[in-house]
Amino acid sequence: MFFGPDPNAVHPNPAIPSVCYIKNVVTRPTIEIGSYTYYDDPNGGEDFEAHVTHHYDFIGDRLIIGKFCAIGRGVEFIMNGANHRMNSVTTYPFNIFGNGWEKSAPALSELPLKGDTVVGNDVWIGQNVTILPGVHIGDGAIIGANSVVGKDIPPYTVASGNPCRVVRPRFGQELTDYLLNLKWWNWEPEKIFKNLDALCSGDLTRILTIE
Repeated sequence: MFFGPDPNAVHPNPAIPSVCYIKNVVTRPTIEIGSYTYYDDPNGGEDFEAHVTHHYDFIGDRLIIGKFCAIGRGVEFIMNGANHRMNSVTTYPFNIFGNGWEKSAPALSELPLKGDTVVGNDVWIGQNVTILPGVHIGDGAIIGANSVVGKDIPPYTVASGNPCRVVRPRFGQELTDYLLNLKWWNWEPEKIFKNLDALCSGDLTRILTIE
């Protein structure tokens, strides 16, 4: 018996060709995507990597996105290669233009590098969100449309704005801790299918009685 869509499909539902399971189309080894995470885009989502900008091998930062994330149209991940040296008189990157200007190339230690960008599991990111380098977004978080995320967002919170700030927790602390321990996104497809009603119910007590 088959339990749900094929996680290895590029477009899991032919009726919605804009939705793409991006794990199956990314080519950069520095981008890691979990199963069932999708990107919604007019071009079919297969150009997701074009929305991960300033991502250079010599810097070595990674974009890591968990399972079952929903990523809206126009979302941009700006990586550490966008950073300029800020401890000098000018921030202008003379060195990238060559013709002798490369003599001013900064060492990596002089750049404000912020490490990997990490998005947890079951995260919903609304349309046209910009995520800045080194941000960590926790499991189950929701990021409102048009937000600019420059700081870490805790698990199971709703956040929005420019700069993006936490608006409210989604659930009480007890349920949040329960879900973080449950890690339903790591279940086998059969178990997810079996408990789908509880996962999708507005009655939050049902998840406490999963099989």
